Amino acid sequence: MTAHKKIRSFTATEQDLEMLDALARYHGFSKSGTITSLIRKEFWRIFPAGTRAVRPERGARVLEKAT
Repeated sequence: MTAHKKIRSFTATEQDLEMLDALARYHGFSKSGTITSLIRKEFWRIFPAGTRAVRPERGARVLEKAT
């Protein structure tokens, strides 16, 4: 069985792409790696204990927000 890549696309302005290029160069990542890194950081910031579909990895330290 062969693995197939999923094709994803998004719309962005030229300025958005320039900002993405600058961030990718700064961090030394590819553009897709930069997007993935930003998504992960934002996801775990908003959902520190995960969601029903996305759970923290085994052994992850989960901090509850003080209310």
